[in-house]
Amino acid sequence: MKYSLGPLLYFWQKNHVETFYQKAVMSDADIIYLGETVCSKRREIRPADWMNLARELASSGKQVALSTMALLEAPSEVKVMQTYIDNGEFIVEANDVSAIQLAYEKGLSFVAGPALNLYNAQALQVMLKKGMTRWCMPVELSREWLHKVLTEAETMGIRDKFEVEVFSYGNLPLAYSARCFSARAENRPKDKCETCCINYPQGLEVKSQENQSLFTLNGIQTQSGYCYDLSADTASMEGLVDVVRISPQSEATLDVLAGFKRGESGFAPKSHFCNGYWHSIEGMATQL
Repeated sequence: MKYSLGPLLYFWQKNHVETFYQKAVMSDADIIYLGETVCSKRREIRPADWMNLARELASSGKQVALSTMALLEAPSEVKVMQTYIDNGEFIVEANDVSAIQLAYEKGLSFVAGPALNLYNAQALQVMLKKGMTRWCMPVELSREWLHKVLTEAETMGIRDKFEVEVFSYGNLPLAYSARCFSARAENRPKDKCETCCINYPQGLEVKSQENQSLFTLNGIQTQSGYCYDLSADTASMEGLVDVVRISPQSEATLDVLAGFKRGESGFAPKSHFCNGYWHSIEGMATQL
């Protein structure tokens, strides 16, 4: 299996981002996704900066993909997405159907990101005709579901046409909204948010009345409260999964990735750990 660093989901200071990816050059990642996928107001790193980082990482031997936004709300965001698709150097991860169409019109291959609702082999067949080469399955799907989809794909004669990637570590991106939850938490209107999400480099924790970590708010994105950790489940991925995705949480994420590759397990704090979706049980649950 190969190992990937997913796109950075949080809003970090520019120097923090640059330091992280400078270290990623020497990491165990085979594939690195770059780009803003959550909110276009996060402009510490601009498209030109992402491209420079992409070239630097590619020159070190890493495979680089440029990730597009998951929720587009303005023509300016479409323009940025078009810039990524027209980059001429790197494959694109499509997190919105419009990115698929633009890539298809250009005759470019793409990675189908986890934000796309692709749940069966028939949908994957449609994506293959559009140019898909890798499918990162939606985070709420299980190993059992994946096995079923790939069995159907085998019957249809398309199983060998694409790679399978699974989100395997990090707070799960569950939903997107036109509203900004980080701004709301500070009683700010979205249009005057002052990008306050930069104050929460690992998101804003939301607890239930029982003091249980329920969600993580990250701008317009709602994430799981617990850290999803499939490090103990990599053996069950054999024969099904081609790429294991690690989502950046902090600089320690690179150590987590190295541990995954060595076959170690148990990286998330025990009180904030879940792997339920992979085991076909409730997402917040843990199966040891």
